[in-house]
Amino acid sequence: DLFVTVGPVSDYVGARALLSSLPKVDWLLGDRGYDADWFREALQDKGIRPFIPSQRQRNTPVKYDRRRDKRRNRIKIVFGRLKDWRRVATGYDR
Repeated sequence: DLFVTVGPVSDYVGARALLSSLPKVDWLLGDRGYDADWFREALQDKGIRPFIPSQRQRNTPVKYDRRRDKRRNRIKIVFGRLKDWRRVATGYDR
């Protein structure tokens, strides 16, 4: 599923819209933008274990798997590089 938003919209909007259509998975990787108690509870109700680092302003940090978060970050870096290559290949970056 794909949910496209216009402009600078919070990650919570997309998460709430796509929550009901999540497939049956064991765990979900997310970045700090998805750190919300309601989202964590909704994932656990569906039987999904969240691996989401807590936001810096949270009073009591939530434990998460740093090794999995590093793997998630690698995927994010790859998508960033793909965007850079698209800019060069299409001539946007002159």
